Amino acid sequence: MEATAAVAREPHSAFTLEPIVIENPRAGEVIVEIEAVGICHTDLAARDGALPTALPAVLGHEGCGVVREVGAGVTKVAPGDRVGITFNSCGQCPSCNAGAPSYCHQFMHLAYDGARDDGSGPITTTEGEKLTGMFFGQSSFATYALAFERNVVKVPTDVPAEILAPLGCGLQTGAGAVLKSLDCRPGSSLLVAGAGSVGLAAVMGGVVRELATIIAIEPHASRRELALELGATHVIDPAAGPVADQVRAIAPAGVDYAIDTSGVPAVVESLLASMTFHGKVGLIGVPANPEASVPLTIINTLAMGVTITGIIEGDSVPDEFIPELVELYKAGKFPVDKLVTTFPFDKINDAVDAQHRGEVLKPVLLQN
Repeated sequence: MEATAAVAREPHSAFTLEPIVIENPRAGEVIVEIEAVGICHTDLAARDGALPTALPAVLGHEGCGVVREVGAGVTKVAPGDRVGITFNSCGQCPSCNAGAPSYCHQFMHLAYDGARDDGSGPITTTEGEKLTGMFFGQSSFATYALAFERNVVKVPTDVPAEILAPLGCGLQTGAGAVLKSLDCRPGSSLLVAGAGSVGLAAVMGGVVRELATIIAIEPHASRRELALELGATHVIDPAAGPVADQVRAIAPAGVDYAIDTSGVPAVVESLLASMTFHGKVGLIGVPANPEASVPLTIINTLAMGVTITGIIEGDSVPDEFIPELVELYKAGKFPVDKLVTTFPFDKINDAVDAQHRGEVLKPVLLQN
């Protein structure tokens, strides 16, 4: 099958629109005609060499579209079904068997290597040049994507594609951090560092969970205003003084839960200083430096009983959680539309630039 893709050829360079060829689906694989795809910082990190994905590559991992072909043995979906595409998992390792697919033992291979177990990949240029595909099991920066039965989820036809696409990664990560990973108690307090799309999804998750106090830390005034609109009870400008002091002016004993979406060690330190006894800190943000670390005072951690946990994909089981988020959206309780700005697919570089300038929160590309 021929398609058009946005190809990443060089780090820190523009995507190029090129014709590609996608293999016919093998057993367990599906071909999806893409309607919309979100742009996530992970896509750009892969393009720029921060993740182990070989270039040239077709990236994109928040796809939504219609199944056009299925390989042997596929029973979950059929041609004509509308699906959201999410992260892939092996379905056989201890984590997958325990209902924790985002901690699949093969996650790194399935997300970044772009190769099947036999070493083959499904995408080339029309001249036969091999391209890394199967990014997060989809490579949906294209008009068609090859995905897998395990990482497609049936979605309704009465919800816009630009709403459904971001649920595949960023928004399920932020909301899942509150509703699944930390399982925040109703009536408790939450501190969210970063009011980008992931952080704001956490804020919205806090509203769904009926938390009493939701504090967002964000340097941009427009994003602080949006956080309040989406249900944050308080916002903090980190330039106004030490974050922990500002937090304790709101919650003198400290907060019960905190989520970092920044990946900045100094920000994580400020969250640790803002916790109450037996508080829980969830780490979502990917640091620019893979060796980044945070000093930990052992005696203080012991005395406070603080838990620090890493969070991948919001501990989501996509077949269960994505439909749950769709229903929350339809009920007016998860207003994804307030985060999304759409761009035509062929304007992908304009969308990336707008996101980099902070003009948009969640850019979503729409096919014509």
